[in-house]
Amino acid sequence: MTSKALAYLIDGFIDSLDAHRGYSRHTQRAYRHDLLELAAYLGEHHPEAAGGDAAAGAAPEKITALMIRGYLGYLHRHDNSKTTIARKLSAMRSFFRHLRKHNIVSHDPAATILTPKHRKKAPRYLTVDEMFRMLDAAAQEGLLGMRNRAIFETIYSAGLRVSEAAGLNLFDINFEEGVLKVTGKGHKERVVPVGRKALEAIRAYRERLQVDTGIGMVSDGALFLNKLNGRLSTRSIARILEQLVRRCGLAVPISPHGLRHSFATHLLDAGADLRVVQELLGHRSLSTTQKYTHVSIDRLMAAYDKAHPRK
Repeated sequence: MTSKALAYLIDGFIDSLDAHRGYSRHTQRAYRHDLLELAAYLGEHHPEAAGGDAAAGAAPEKITALMIRGYLGYLHRHDNSKTTIARKLSAMRSFFRHLRKHNIVSHDPAATILTPKHRKKAPRYLTVDEMFRMLDAAAQEGLLGMRNRAIFETIYSAGLRVSEAAGLNLFDINFEEGVLKVTGKGHKERVVPVGRKALEAIRAYRERLQVDTGIGMVSDGALFLNKLNGRLSTRSIARILEQLVRRCGLAVPISPHGLRHSFATHLLDAGADLRVVQELLGHRSLSTTQKYTHVSIDRLMAAYDKAHPRK
């Protein structure tokens, strides 16, 4: 299979992610970028593997595991982190599996290549006291202050990703039952509980929004709005949180995802079942949720000291 340029096949692979596998736009962009970097490397360093138009990329049938290893070495020499290299290798593996599945290649050059080992960083989170302090600091006067508190109360109360919070619509909230309908990764929906304080903050914000702008509670639309009454972006939420953390003097720099980490950590510290937390977070795999368990070692040690008959 040497007539089709690699860049053309990359486009087809990315389209398949959107059509059949529900990958997010962010993941699709990252995969495209990583694979086009591979195509550019092969076109420059392995012209013998070029298929027709060398500038467009290499012919996939001529790509070998040795070439892939050479590319990974090239990335390492150019100061890419192990995490970045592992992500790019993951994109390559998915791509070549796709080509193999559709009989575009007879072999998978990435199949035998091991992922570089890297130390996993402990998830950054706030203590309960720090979280309450931060949320109290968000309670400022005016429409935007009320909006900001509602955002962060909601993220922490329901353990949302920042993209999930930004994507919430008004009708995703059931105030009577105290639940949210959340659209997570891969467009998968889940229903999660949300606390009374978050619901009160949302209602207060939307009531003030109606007074100030006329945007009421009777028609659906973005839950959290920017100054122009459009949907608030994830970048804006991160920027607002950064300013809030500075204002209340927290020693720990925290991102919106850190509020999600805090949610999971606080639940586990209070004795919540790991599989329940997995469902609340919308994790596919329990192993993803298990990264939060190490921060609860004090609780485990206390239970051991209390219960073990021979201390």
